[in-house]
Amino acid sequence: MSGETEVFFYHLESRTLDQVLPALLERSLERGWRAAVQASSPERVEALNTLLWTYREDSFLPHGAAADGAPDAQPVYLTDADTNPNGAAVRFLVDGANVDAVGAYARVVHIFDGHDADAVARAREAWAAAKHQGFAVSYWQQDEDGRWQQKA
Repeated sequence: MSGETEVFFYHLESRTLDQVLPALLERSLERGWRAAVQASSPERVEALNTLLWTYREDSFLPHGAAADGAPDAQPVYLTDADTNPNGAAVRFLVDGANVDAVGAYARVVHIFDGHDADAVARAREAWAAAKHQGFAVSYWQQDEDGRWQQKA
């Protein structure tokens, strides 16, 4: 599937992950995609779980994590493992998480903090690896208003 998989790199500058992730997940669901968000630890998964319950009072983003059970029933699945129990089409990688089966998704999205030198270095390595493996890659950076602009 590598010819069909897109690998996106979202470079955070003016907004935080907690500010942008809910909107990116909403857009994925609007496209009819199931999503998986892979974080670096169980504690971070729990923090993201809390975020998605509380990020906005007038909206509900259906999601769950391993502790909630029935992962195959979750439109958005939060995990710290390299698995896809909800059949996600799009995989969001945060906190430097990495997935081996990139080609199993329609889109893999690396979201990284542009103010963290280690995160930027990891993103560059992931970019080089994705290009080397033949995936379609694109780089997105936030403008001053927080909108994503494609840069490469």
